[in-house]
Amino acid sequence: MPLKLNKPELLAPAGNFEKLKIAIHYGADAVYLAGKEFSLRNFSGNFSEKELFDAVEYAHKKKKKIYLALNIYSRNDEQKKIQKLLKKIKDINPDAVIISDPGIILMAQEIIPDVDIHLSTQSNTTNYNTAQFWKNMNVKRVNLARELSLSEINEIASKSIIETEIFIHGAMCISYSGRCLLSSFYTLRDSNRGLCSHPCRWRYSVVEEMRPDEYYPLAEDERGSYIFNSKDLCMIQHLPEIINTGVTSLKIEGRMKGVNYLASVTKTYRQAIDSYFQDCQNYTLKPEWTQELENVYHRKYCTGFFFNDPDQTIPNYENKHDGKIHSFIGKIIEKHADNEYLVEIRNSLTKHDYIEILSPDHPLEPIQITEMFDIEHNPISHAKPNTCSIFRIETRAAVQDIIRKIN
Repeated sequence: MPLKLNKPELLAPAGNFEKLKIAIHYGADAVYLAGKEFSLRNFSGNFSEKELFDAVEYAHKKKKKIYLALNIYSRNDEQKKIQKLLKKIKDINPDAVIISDPGIILMAQEIIPDVDIHLSTQSNTTNYNTAQFWKNMNVKRVNLARELSLSEINEIASKSIIETEIFIHGAMCISYSGRCLLSSFYTLRDSNRGLCSHPCRWRYSVVEEMRPDEYYPLAEDERGSYIFNSKDLCMIQHLPEIINTGVTSLKIEGRMKGVNYLASVTKTYRQAIDSYFQDCQNYTLKPEWTQELENVYHRKYCTGFFFNDPDQTIPNYENKHDGKIHSFIGKIIEKHADNEYLVEIRNSLTKHDYIEILSPDHPLEPIQITEMFDIEHNPISHAKPNTCSIFRIETRAAVQDIIRKIN
């Protein structure tokens, strides 16, 4: 490990307040989120104005940071609304705002000069001269384009021009750093304004003009061909190489993903980063880390553009989804006496089923549910979704811990 290398920040997504708490509980140093307007994930729930105040207060009490996304490309008729929002952000006081539009940057510098500006990946920073330009514009950090190789990232970061941020896990767009027009053409929903309908995930076939009712798959697959469908990024096996570039922040994609995904991915990368800095000379990739990431809902994993390997960036023709997506049961919301925990149930569970508790600090272990009660402490044999149940568990657990069923 190079001398004086700082531990990178682990930056996690939060589509709502529940996910914010989960991200922080499982080890994120900072969380990125958005209000109800002007971000690139308008369907993720997002935060009301009051929730934004509460989110900053909650995170700062936990000594974590909040980055507020304001990263659409705006139109003329939105300028006054954005100006009004920036005045509110001045009072909300996040640690940074994430922006892609230069016009919004200019307004932000005037209205919220004390709030750092982070440049969105939508602005496609691909070289150190561009990074220098943004530094000259008083931008604090750039989220580098996904199309960069590890060596290119290293060259930008090593010049210490500006703080750098890169994605290390999650979905990738088939278009250049997300600058996609498919959604606008097909559904009149602009992906660059937070309304993407994800047509890159759809199934496509070919039709010949004179045979309008005859459709031909583009690949030899009875399901069709997913010619635009990208794989998911996963860099858990290459963390030492990434850390040694000197990048400031490692970012997880997924404001629209569920809490099970968020907990698993955040915990895994938190443990791996900490393990490397505890003893970089003897650092090894633990099998449980890769297994944990395999168990969350995902498309086929790849290393993206990091190693200039064309096999890693070809479309995911199978559109195959992996992971134990039905194992998520719920989360602990209260701790009672005598090893009893109040659990918010999301999927059904039966007495004598085996579960595992995803804790930030403890390894997974199988636990059989032998005692289960309703909220009035009456014994029950079955816990139903959208209810709360009390579990008696002979193990350590904490509020916000995720509970999963072992199939």
